[in-house]
Order: sequence, then C-alpha cells, then structure tokens
Amino acid sequence: MINQNDNNLPIACIVIPTYNEKENIEKTILKVLEVKKTIQSFNLVILVVDDNSQDGTSETVNQLMMRHHDIHMINGEKIGLGDAYKRGFSYAQKELNSRLIVQMDADGQHDPNVIKIFIELAINGKELIIGSRFITGSSTPDFSSWRRLISLVGNFLVRYLGGVYMIKDCTSGFRCIDVNLLKQCKLDRLSSKGYSFQTTLICELMRNDARAIEIPIIFNKREYGQSKLSFYDQIEFLINIARIRFRNSEDFIRYCIVGILGVCVNFMTYFTLTRFTGWAPELASPVAIEISIISNFICHNFWTFIKRRKQEIFINRFFKFHIVAGIAGIINYAFFITLINALIINDLISLFLGIAIGTVFNYAGNSLWTFRKPSL
Repeated sequence: MINQNDNNLPIACIVIPTYNEKENIEKTILKVLEVKKTIQSFNLVILVVDDNSQDGTSETVNQLMMRHHDIHMINGEKIGLGDAYKRGFSYAQKELNSRLIVQMDADGQHDPNVIKIFIELAINGKELIIGSRFITGSSTPDFSSWRRLISLVGNFLVRYLGGVYMIKDCTSGFRCIDVNLLKQCKLDRLSSKGYSFQTTLICELMRNDARAIEIPIIFNKREYGQSKLSFYDQIEFLINIARIRFRNSEDFIRYCIVGILGVCVNFMTYFTLTRFTGWAPELASPVAIEISIISNFICHNFWTFIKRRKQEIFINRFFKFHIVAGIAGIINYAFFITLINALIINDLISLFLGIAIGTVFNYAGNSLWTFRKPSL
C-alpha cells in the first residue's frame, strides 16, 4: 500500500535482487529510505526480489515491511540474476505502475545517494542512466588487479562485439531505466538467466535508441558475504557474447552483402582489365581495388550504416572510408603480390585470398571509425 501523501507522485521502483543477503539487506534498505526523504519529484518504492534465501533474508525484509509501507517483496526459485530482474521488472510495471526502475545490488557496493542524480537526469529526458565504474571521476578502490582486468576485458568484448562501444561500463548493476524504454525491449527474448543479463539488457536498451548517459560512481567494498558470481556465470557470459553479436547483426549482415558486391566489382574489373585490355596484374589489381572501394562506400553510406550518418558530412565520411579501405587495400595488394610472385599461386586464387584478408580489417575500421555511432 502506498502512502496517501505520495499518491500524486510518479513511482521510481528500486529493484534489489537478493540471495542470502541477511547481513546486508536491512542496512541497504534503510539507506534508500533516507534518500527517499530528500526526493520530492518521485515516490521511491523498494522491491526486493528474493530467490528463496536460506539465511533469513525474507524474514528480515518482512519485518521491515511491517514498519515501512513503501517496501515490497516477491519470492521465487533461484534461477539466476537475470531471471530475478525479469520478475522484478514485471512486478514493478504491472503491480506498482512504476515510471522509473532502478537496478541496485543489496551488498552495500552501490551508494543510494546516487539515486538522487538518477532521478534528476531522468526528469531531464535521459532514459538510461548508468552508474559507471570506468569513466573519469569513478573509482573501484577494492578491485584487485585481476578483478579489474577481467571487468575491462569483459566490457571490451561487449562494447565492440555488441555494438555499444559508446558505453564504458556495460556490466554495471547500478542503473536507472525509463519504463517506456523498457517496454520497447523484448525481455522474454533475452535468454540470459545469470549475471550476463546485465550486458544483454544494455545492448537491447541501446538497440532501441536509448537516450543514455553514464555518471561516475565509487564502487564500494561488499560489506558482508561473498560474491555470487560463479564459474557457470562466466561461461554463460562468454556464450552470451556470441548471442549479442548475432542479435545485433543487422549492420554486419548488410556489410557482408555489400562486401560480396565489392568482391564482384573488384573481380570483374580485374578480369576485364587483364583478359580484355591486356593490363598487367600488378596494375589492374589496384585499379580494381579503387573502383570497389568507391562502390562499397556508396552502398554503406546509403544502406548499411544509414542510421549512423547524421552528424558528419558526406565528404568527411568518404575520406575516412577511403583511408580505412585504402589500408585494407594495401594489405590486400601486398598479400596478392606475395602470393603470385613468391609462392607462385594462381592470380585469381591469390586475388580472392587478398580480398579476404583486407575485408577483415575493412569491416573493423569502418564500423568503429567511419560510421561510428555517436558517443554519449
């Protein structure tokens, strides 16, 4: 039941998943309730999603619920963090009619005072606010070198394979999400059940053009207990990277189609020049490469990356594309010359092998530079 004084305020639901967090949950909830007193624009409501903890977590929350009207709890089987969040999101929307959802850990590592900043930014039009550990002003004072390395490598994989390289901290568990944005996402299709749900969700939110921002946070030391991150979670994370890449593969598929067209242009130009006009292979190959570069740019600009080309003029994109494609072309050409002269391989076979090597560099460079998505 919501306090009568809060009836006219939109609801921001703080979703806190728990499993054996008896030593931490009461302190975390009480800190959030203190922050609630300082916020006038939203009614903060706490939702604990407990996975049938064996240590008395639910009992502790029930005692708090008897004293505070703005605490709710749902229970369920322990399937994983992702499953808990899906249940929490659903309850927050359907039962509490929340306007905002804040994801937050129960273990004391997230400072509840940051929620005030989340709310202010949401009021100013941001749909996704991320408490980031890896931007200027942030800090992870209790991270070991190994933990920091693992986090940075994991974020790197998600950012560049998931197409969300504008986000610095894709694995953060401290976020504020506009429910209208969340409704555009098909959470039932997100197969992740464990910790990798966080990365899957961030990719899905950004795929739906979230107006996002990262703010620096201090990631504190867990107060009691041990991390719940298991070996299975780490394996699921790696498997999920492939899923994310596939799910965000529209640009990649288009790029491949244009790439095949470019190969055809390259091959037909080379074949025509060498077989019908008598050009030497060493001269025909760079001409064919240049013509395919121009045709590929036109296709990528007006089809493959059409959603990314709003903020930069055509000629600048062309020069960037030409630089990347030119370097790829040099790699292509050097490989081609080596094969036909040093290894005495058939020129047509060598041409295709050179194209394949050049294409790998070409896609990476153009996706991440020429047609790069705008930074936050």
